[in-house]
Amino acid sequence: MKTSAVALLAVLGSASANLPSLSIKVSDGNFADLGGLEPTLSWSAETKAGDVDITYGIEADARPSSDLASLPKNVWGKASTDIGGWGVTARAEFQGTDFSAADIEIDCTNDDLSIHIDASSTGDFSVSKIEATKSFDTDDAAVTVTPRYDVDSGDTDVVISYVKDDTSIEVTASQCEQSITVSKQIDDDNRVAPTIGSNGDFSVEWERKLCDDNTLTTTLTPNESVDVEWKDDAWTASFNLPLDGTSIAGVNASIKRDVNF
Repeated sequence: MKTSAVALLAVLGSASANLPSLSIKVSDGNFADLGGLEPTLSWSAETKAGDVDITYGIEADARPSSDLASLPKNVWGKASTDIGGWGVTARAEFQGTDFSAADIEIDCTNDDLSIHIDASSTGDFSVSKIEATKSFDTDDAAVTVTPRYDVDSGDTDVVISYVKDDTSIEVTASQCEQSITVSKQIDDDNRVAPTIGSNGDFSVEWERKLCDDNTLTTTLTPNESVDVEWKDDAWTASFNLPLDGTSIAGVNASIKRDVNF
């Protein structure tokens, strides 16, 4: 008998106050039949162990299957606590039901400094990326500086952001490449953010506020793609349209919303 993740997560959802979230993806522009759908269900819950807050969850394939072990896409857990004035969070994620390897994220935060570490464990603990963010205010503006280091490649870069009133500027710079993004709130309903790279790359994002706090965001990257995200209450719809010159080469779509069981 085939069992779906919908039935399994409905049981989990009924046992807690948290409801599963359903994501339906249409891949490779395939709208002809249900074969193009990739329905995914995610569920999470929270508990506490002493001073440690614990959150855990699962993301599963919602298509019916007689192989229950094939349903989970990933299983994750997160623990958060305070240590010496620092807020410390550690998150581990396992792919499918393979618990021999985990992707790990560690965050440490105090008033104006945060540190983020990406790591993995296959028996041995290995750090892959490290970044730190320092925040401060100057001349009525908020400034953040984030140096980043990729342990695997040895690459380093820094991200500097400056926010004042309705304008923000973000500069990303490494030894080889640099880019700058300027985001400007044109009026109450429209925001425009062009990005220019030292290698000649260019993109522009336009966010339009609709009624009831809904938004429509369009990002154009010439000769690459047009991306559209529409947020409407509990629904989020995303469309990726690859470009071949000035022609649209296909459509990839993703639709998400909360579902009640």
